[in-house]
Amino acid sequence: MTKTPQKASKPASKTAAKTTAKAAKTPAAASAPSPAEIVGQVGASVGQTLERALVDPLTAALKRAGLRRAQKDANTGSPEAVQAAKPATAPAAAGAPGKPGLAVSPLAVPFPTIPPIAGVEIATGRAGFYKHDREDMLLMRFAEGTSAAGVFTRHGVGSAPVDWCKRQLAASGGADVRALVVNAGCANSFTGKPGADAVRRVATAVGKRFDCRQRDVMMASTGVIGVILDDSKITSNLRLVETRLTEDAWASAASAIMTTDTFPKGAYATATIDGHEVRIAGICKGSGMIAPDMATMLAFVATDAAIAPAALQTLVSLYTRTTFNCVTVDGDRSTNDTLLLFATGKSGAPKIHRAGDRRLADFREKLEAVLLDLALQLVRDGEGATKFVKITVNGAESPLSARKIARTIAESPLVKTAFAGEDANWGRIVMAVGRADEPVNREKISVRFGDLYAARDGLVSAEYDEAAMSRYVKKQEFEVSVDVGVGKGSATVWTCDLTKQYVAINGDYRS
Repeated sequence: MTKTPQKASKPASKTAAKTTAKAAKTPAAASAPSPAEIVGQVGASVGQTLERALVDPLTAALKRAGLRRAQKDANTGSPEAVQAAKPATAPAAAGAPGKPGLAVSPLAVPFPTIPPIAGVEIATGRAGFYKHDREDMLLMRFAEGTSAAGVFTRHGVGSAPVDWCKRQLAASGGADVRALVVNAGCANSFTGKPGADAVRRVATAVGKRFDCRQRDVMMASTGVIGVILDDSKITSNLRLVETRLTEDAWASAASAIMTTDTFPKGAYATATIDGHEVRIAGICKGSGMIAPDMATMLAFVATDAAIAPAALQTLVSLYTRTTFNCVTVDGDRSTNDTLLLFATGKSGAPKIHRAGDRRLADFREKLEAVLLDLALQLVRDGEGATKFVKITVNGAESPLSARKIARTIAESPLVKTAFAGEDANWGRIVMAVGRADEPVNREKISVRFGDLYAARDGLVSAEYDEAAMSRYVKKQEFEVSVDVGVGKGSATVWTCDLTKQYVAINGDYRS
């Protein structure tokens, strides 16, 4: 995550990095939805998004060829849906770094087994942005002809690497991107021309080594805001890091980009395009300064499918809305949010030029599942988090209204501290509903914890059972549902609790 400068103090707990999981999984609590149910619910919401966001024939094609099938597969538990959502059991890379002293999140999931993606080479190294001994630099090299697309923060300040990626993708149209360089420990945000010059020098150095143009090099940074990137730390290590390039280093890559993360995050799925198997793999980082407004983190996803840049951009923009934009940890947006999607075209599958092509139906489903899996892992690693909470709002005037209400609940400090205290304080949820400034019918509002009604039709529920609800919220993972009684709009947001450890981590961030 990126943070504003603070007074340095002593570190907080102990980091042993453990691992992550496979596409679209949800936890062990009996009441928690299955991975297939999550994918199905998201598929339904994407159908609504498509109707609003895309014009025919793309809307019809996506709905007809992809989304109805995704819903059906998720509901029926088809082998494809089960495979995409199945948790991985592979162990994490040993010694994955993060901030010293942070205990691994109790909600952590194992890192999946990610095989090589044809056309992608990965290497990590230590550039020295941190005082302690850890890798903090990631280099990825892509095959010639790789398409790229991205979604970036809408933060008013932004950062030099975000500006660089947006400008270069616009210039190249996302065609033939050859490299990605990522550093942890310095956000290079709010650094003016010196920060922009540092990014350009890194891109120039990488371009010379890989025999490509500056604009073919993507950049991303994470760390402290207001510190100019010392580009010499990257360029002086390029030669050594380049010698380490390999097709099989996804776990190391996920570890190298961590800041206050307590476990590396990855996801993987396979899909079929016109009878050819294609692979989709991704990593992300993020633990705090997480709120839905694009992606609030760094995420890098690669596939060996052959997809034209314009179609790739449509897909990444669309599915960001139903995945990364539906999670929140603390309501704060980052200056450096970056989600990049690369398609190398090395699978042997035919090249696809339209996002609505029916041959992409399975790929669309699996791509969304990978992005959702990564997004949910951000919540699981929320700074100091001990609870993983799904909040669903129904009966709203529109999906956008429902989403705003759900976000208001999910980001309320009073609601989140109640979750931390294992207090089913439904009054705080009603408070948050009212202050969302969206249409609601007070006489019809209902609030549920799992299947337990706290309120119905604007009143305390006749079957209200405080003891039963208290037992329910003692689980690590649970659901809250609200109906506001004015329409048919619905939305889901995933969040976590707010604990004393969040304060401790952020009070000591710069140390």
